Amino acid sequence: MEDRDLLQTHHATEELRRHTASIGREFLAGFEAVERIDRPAVSIFGSARVPEESRPYELARETARLFAAAGWAVVTGGGPGVMEAANRGCQEGGGLSVGFNIELPHEQGTNPYVDLSLTFDHFYARKTMFVKAAEGFCVFPGGFGTADELFESLTLIQTGKVMHFPVVLIGEAYWTPLLEWVRRSRSRLCSTPTARVTARAPTRRRRQTRSSVRGRGAPRPALGGRARPRGRGSARGRRGASGHRAGAGGDPGRGGSR
Repeated sequence: MEDRDLLQTHHATEELRRHTASIGREFLAGFEAVERIDRPAVSIFGSARVPEESRPYELARETARLFAAAGWAVVTGGGPGVMEAANRGCQEGGGLSVGFNIELPHEQGTNPYVDLSLTFDHFYARKTMFVKAAEGFCVFPGGFGTADELFESLTLIQTGKVMHFPVVLIGEAYWTPLLEWVRRSRSRLCSTPTARVTARAPTRRRRQTRSSVRGRGAPRPALGGRARPRGRGSARGRRGASGHRAGAGGDPGRGGSR
């Protein structure tokens, strides 16, 4: 747990240089992994604790399958629950299933539905890859980690660091109280609001409910349409993908088997 030591302890200059070099190698490994994604991608987040028979699992699996069938890759945290469901649905739809996992003291192993995987030691490197790889976020009910990814994207939208980046919240009943708080806080505390927050009623035909937070000028995500190309010249398709561990100079490691 390198982060724990780095964040809680004072270090000599030489030790700080070592930590900094390790973090840099991890970012590089992440950027290289993203370059292997040969199509537009969506990052999907949600609780690691939902069981297979639950509604969030079912919706995440179906959502990812639709994205894959439309020519998209699906990126998750590579763990269980909603992440597993999304990776599984992506494979079922014939897409490229990506898992960016994290080294934690008690959890989590990489689920068996990942084509391209990488395991990180540092949350901040991992979070960067979720944004860099994706055209937008799809966020299912979850805990602190899910909320962290959600507000990371909203901050990047508000500050203009990312443009045309849709954020779709799946599960209107779960997210509506949070959206109401965002609207209240934005009117009082945010000097230049640049994200438009909307809530949508459920539709029976699609059998899902969703709310969305969209950056100004962002296009609506279309599950049934063809994806636009990303233009990644060095990317590889799903059959050539493998698991890696971040920070190891790109050598195959534990990422695909955790």
